[in-house]
Amino acid sequence: MSTPYPFTAIVGQDDLRLGLLLNAVSPAVGGVLVRGEKGTAKSTAVRALAALMPEVTVVAGCRFSCDPQAPDPACPDGPHEAAPGVPRPARTVELPVGASEDRLVGALDIERALSEGVKAFEPGLLADAHRGILYVDEVNLLHDHLVDLLLDAAAMGASYVEREGVSVRHAARFLLVGTMNPEEGELRPQLLDRFGLTVEVTASRETDERVEVVRRRLAYDDDPAAFAARWADEEAALREQITAARALLPRVVLGDGVLRQIAATCAAFEVDGMRADIVMARTATALAAWAGRDEVVADDVRQAALLALPHRRRRNPFDAPGLDEDKLDDTLRDAADEQGGDDDPDPGPDGPGGGVPPQGTGPDDDGGAEPAGGDDGASGGQGPGEGEAPPAGGGAGERRPVGAGEPFRTKMLSVPGLGEGAAGRRSRARTEHGRTTGSRRPEGALTKLHLAATVQAAAPHQRARGRSGRGLVVRRDDLRQATREGREGNLVLFAVDASGSMAARQRMSAVKGAVLSLLLDAYQRRDKVGLVTFRGKEAEVALPPTSSVDAAAARLESLPTGGRTPLAAGLLKAHDVLRVERLRDPSRRALLVVVTDGRATGGVDPVALAARAARLHASEGTASVVVDCESGYVRLGLAAELARDLGGSAVTLDELRADSIAGLVKDITATRRAA
Repeated sequence: MSTPYPFTAIVGQDDLRLGLLLNAVSPAVGGVLVRGEKGTAKSTAVRALAALMPEVTVVAGCRFSCDPQAPDPACPDGPHEAAPGVPRPARTVELPVGASEDRLVGALDIERALSEGVKAFEPGLLADAHRGILYVDEVNLLHDHLVDLLLDAAAMGASYVEREGVSVRHAARFLLVGTMNPEEGELRPQLLDRFGLTVEVTASRETDERVEVVRRRLAYDDDPAAFAARWADEEAALREQITAARALLPRVVLGDGVLRQIAATCAAFEVDGMRADIVMARTATALAAWAGRDEVVADDVRQAALLALPHRRRRNPFDAPGLDEDKLDDTLRDAADEQGGDDDPDPGPDGPGGGVPPQGTGPDDDGGAEPAGGDDGASGGQGPGEGEAPPAGGGAGERRPVGAGEPFRTKMLSVPGLGEGAAGRRSRARTEHGRTTGSRRPEGALTKLHLAATVQAAAPHQRARGRSGRGLVVRRDDLRQATREGREGNLVLFAVDASGSMAARQRMSAVKGAVLSLLLDAYQRRDKVGLVTFRGKEAEVALPPTSSVDAAAARLESLPTGGRTPLAAGLLKAHDVLRVERLRDPSRRALLVVVTDGRATGGVDPVALAARAARLHASEGTASVVVDCESGYVRLGLAAELARDLGGSAVTLDELRADSIAGLVKDITATRRAA
């Protein structure tokens, strides 16, 4: 086994380490979500925490880590007789993003259950993580069905495995730690709220700190064992501090005045539900115990708010998480004034985070921070009118970006046919979850039994198999896998016209609002998104396909307008993006959304070129929809012609709204031109 990087050797990242240590002191805090750019010691710190966790005592031979002092009465390996138990280190169990459901919750042998009536159960990762740490790297990329299982286990403290009326239950209480890069997409709100704390991490911009990070990393790579030995004393001291804080925790007093401050803070920041109040109270208590005090003070409440509230204030995927610290200070001060003044003692130098050795980056996060790219925005004065070419290099032909209009709930856009892509909420697909549509022979391990089909397959052979009792004689060849239909996530590629004609009459604000609404819809349906823009003489990929709708919204916000309309270039650039994505992920189907008024200007015969580019998409079966942005009393209907060439459908900005009186039904196949 490789030697882990010492927790105390990490340079910087104070909030990260404090959040992890508070959960080590009080697992009831509810875990921590670590958000930040790559190469910032997120994974290293989490893996290093396991070496600091106190040992746990388990029932000898129990695969579910039952506590000998209070064994789980429903444990599949039970009932357990009274015994002293055996100590072992706390486990850190890593959940891979691509794990199967059976790997997470465990697998039940359906064949033995049907033929022998035996609950033969193979524990999964939730059982391994009981009374330890469950670590999910890239938690924002976790499949929806695994997220649902995690939510259930975190809420109930137990895992249930159900297979056609046969069920197994076992305890699953764990410290949930997740790491993520926000550039790759955000978490579902339900899972986000399950993390007690959240911390934001960035790479240090201080030269001396970065030098020390590199120096320690190189020393660790040269000789991990010798490097760990150098930090053994600091590790032992920190482990003792955690043990002392755990012992002090039950004696920490959380006074009514402090509780009122917590309640006032949560109310002032309008967080949903009561979980934030409870988490803040537990975090403030852990902070006091960590500082060696037996009473919670105002500074504990402030620090708890900074850790427990930012991710709970996120109202939609385009809101940046964070907390207004001035508003927080005012709220705490007002709550204290209502109680007759704040006479809490100063926490002193050993307050929250005190006595913590320095930190740094770790052994597996060796990359430097790469800033998320973005458009530089626009410069120059007002551009020419519709259809006029911009001067070379932009200048007067480019208009400053305009803000997006208010987003709204959009009509359902979907890809026709039946796919087999990643689980999501947009288009019909064959999935592991959903309504049962038939059965087939299992190709590998049986995951979803089709009971009726299995019985039908086994029934004709009962006499030949010598059946004598009431039980059904079932063999492997009789088992049938249920085929199910659900929804998949797609790649939604936006091709946005940013030419001068789109900027006329302040139209771009409404257009950006519509695209923003579609991005919000893509976030909710678990899609990947990409953004191609075209203006002037060329098209560009403003955002390669990604799971981060935040990034797409940011690029859209900074999108300048002006110049001619190279519609053909935009369609060809979109074709290139889709071609590459088909090679990368063949199972993920694409939906092309062209946002334009349909005009094509610039170059030789631009209309014919645009039509040829559109027919190229149609020949490859790309599902498409054109959002017609033409306005005014006189309409040329160019967007509808473009939709016919694409083999898709057209919808106006008004029809795109879910509450539109047009009652548009968005099934692209209905309007696709016959080949």
